[in-house]
Amino acid sequence: MELRLYDTLSREKRTFVPLDANNVRMYVCGPTVYDFAHIGNARPVIVFDVLFRLLRHLYGEAHVKYVRNITDVDDKINDRAARDFPGLPLNEAIRKVTEQTGEQFHADVDALGCLRPTVEPRATEHIGEMREIIERLVAGGFAYVAEDHVLFSPQAMNAANSVLPRYGALSNRSLDEMIAGARVDVAPYKKDNTDFVLWKPSKPGEPSWPSPAGIAAQGRPGWHIECSAMAWKHLGEHFDIHGGGIDLVFPHHENEVAQTCCAFHRERMANTWMHNGFLQVEGEKMSKSLGNFITIHELLADWPGEVLRLNMLKTHYRSPIDWTLKSLEESNKILGEWYRDVADVEPSEDIDPDFLSFLLDDLNTAGAIKRLHEISPVMRLSQSRLDDWAGEAAQRHKKSAAMLLGLLPQSATARSEQMRSKAGIDSAKVAALLAARSEARARKDFKESDRIRDELAEMRVVIKDGKGPDGKPVTTWEIAR
Repeated sequence: MELRLYDTLSREKRTFVPLDANNVRMYVCGPTVYDFAHIGNARPVIVFDVLFRLLRHLYGEAHVKYVRNITDVDDKINDRAARDFPGLPLNEAIRKVTEQTGEQFHADVDALGCLRPTVEPRATEHIGEMREIIERLVAGGFAYVAEDHVLFSPQAMNAANSVLPRYGALSNRSLDEMIAGARVDVAPYKKDNTDFVLWKPSKPGEPSWPSPAGIAAQGRPGWHIECSAMAWKHLGEHFDIHGGGIDLVFPHHENEVAQTCCAFHRERMANTWMHNGFLQVEGEKMSKSLGNFITIHELLADWPGEVLRLNMLKTHYRSPIDWTLKSLEESNKILGEWYRDVADVEPSEDIDPDFLSFLLDDLNTAGAIKRLHEISPVMRLSQSRLDDWAGEAAQRHKKSAAMLLGLLPQSATARSEQMRSKAGIDSAKVAALLAARSEARARKDFKESDRIRDELAEMRVVIKDGKGPDGKPVTTWEIAR
């Protein structure tokens, strides 16, 4: 089976062939560390964590390099630092904000079951690489200096007679369309409205570094040049996959392509460009003004991280997703059933082949989850050890789910207990009440049986009566939502 991925640039699903199978390289745009990450920020983190795991499965853990950056120089960071630490010098306040927010981000995405990337570079540690790329662009005639700024010229890029791609190819726009649709920064020193900033002078008290291109004033980088520099430093001039949210296609990723390809005279920056779709909350665009702005941190206070992760992956990564309470409740129920099914099963060395085939088809996590549903009823047979095949299926289910959900390699029993404990439910007390109820039902004391059911309901425990494969009564329970 081969991996096929949708490429935003070519607008088609293509077979993924790495430049070097011993060194598969992926870059994903990471957070700007000025506040808690919202649930929309979690989508690319989760999506590309699944891809990272899949690539490691296909090529080996030692042969995949995943780089996700941290932007720690930005106007929003400066504003937050001045607001939260007014008594400190701005640079010191900025350092406090970026350290605290970076730790918050890591804690949140760890709880979502995401592996740490191979390398997590910070923008401020790569100023030298940014200056070098800018110098190359100025020397090549693709950028120019004006009033202590350095600006990139898309017009110069498109006029070049070389292997360079067309500016606008990634977002499928002409220069005129970009001018009409973009929030361009109108400035008298620009030669053209589409020109964008590579470097700018720092304001008093702001972070600053020696400027490139012979500029005497201290300055700071523009946003787009940061990712070009970090990707080049850790992955080279040309690598396999570049990912991020659909909102980054223009202008950020379009400008990354322009900077990197012009600086190194390349036709491509990344062989495959991948973008996840937008996220809405209860059918509306998430915004603070609507009161539906939800952070990962807030959701983790009410839901286990694997529930949030499963809920995200039920929708194909390129499709828009509607984040609802109902879908979270469904995800919590599904996960509870899976944990019950494989609680005492050791994961297999093998992944279910049908499950894997869905992931290989452009990371079709919705199809992969459907396959886990198909296997799941068989898991109940494995608990009574009716036959070896059922046990093997349970093991493959657990291994497959581990790739998707991240947290399942841990004991399913332990994770289930953590979920119940987080909900304030005493599992030992529930077990004792269920045993007492079974005894009451056996002696046909249905009044006492109903009383115990009501007591469990007050504890937010929902019980379900059924029969096992051997025909004997079986009672299961789950947390009410």
